[in-house]
Amino acid sequence: MRSIEKRFKYREERNPGWSSWTCFADAIIGQNFNRKILREHFNNLVDKNDYEKKDKMQLLKYLYLLTEDSS
Repeated sequence: MRSIEKRFKYREERNPGWSSWTCFADAIIGQNFNRKILREHFNNLVDKNDYEKKDKMQLLKYLYLLTEDSS
C-alpha cells in the first residue's frame, strides 16, 4: 500500500476524529516519498481549513522530514 492517497484514506476512515492534516502526516511517516509527489498530494488531500496559508511552506518542510526513512 504505497500510494499516499490510499494510506491517507485508510487513516481517515479509521480515525474520524483526526484532522486531514493529522491523517496525512501519519500516512507519510518514514515512507520516503518524493517532494513533488508529497506536495501534490498535500494540496489535494489536506483541507485548507486545517492550516494557515502563511504556514504552508513550514508545514511542507516538516512533512519532508517526516517522510524520510530513519532506518
